[in-house]
Amino acid sequence: MTSLEQDIKQKSFANEQVKANLNVLYTANWLNNKISSFLKPHKLTHEQFNVLRILRGSHPKSMCQKDILSRMIAPNSNVTLIITKLKNKKYIKVLQSEKDKREYVINITKEGLAILKEMDKILEQQKANFNNLSDSEAFHLNSLLNKIRS
Repeated sequence: MTSLEQDIKQKSFANEQVKANLNVLYTANWLNNKISSFLKPHKLTHEQFNVLRILRGSHPKSMCQKDILSRMIAPNSNVTLIITKLKNKKYIKVLQSEKDKREYVINITKEGLAILKEMDKILEQQKANFNNLSDSEAFHLNSLLNKIRS
């Protein structure tokens, strides 16, 4: 196990809070790169993966674009472009709302569910490579991260 100091080649930090913030950012980037390496062969981006997982969570109910955006990890993502790309890959279906003709409803397709099932298997197999926390450690980390954002 390497330390943040070793990874970024810095001997000291102004204080522990600065070090913790840098460590969170560095670790988030590291985790992002790891997950990207699993998504890339399937021609998926993090944002596309996030939208598919959101839609799976509401399946079989459909969702409108603004509701998807409100649940995204990166809420400044271009959801319109993401939806177009997922539609072109046949992972989602976009239909005009019967209630409001100005709105579109989005559903995940069986192809979208299948790619997520495949990704779930891959991520489960690789879990030890990027998540070596016990359940208790993960619980405490989640509490600390929630505290940072509160």
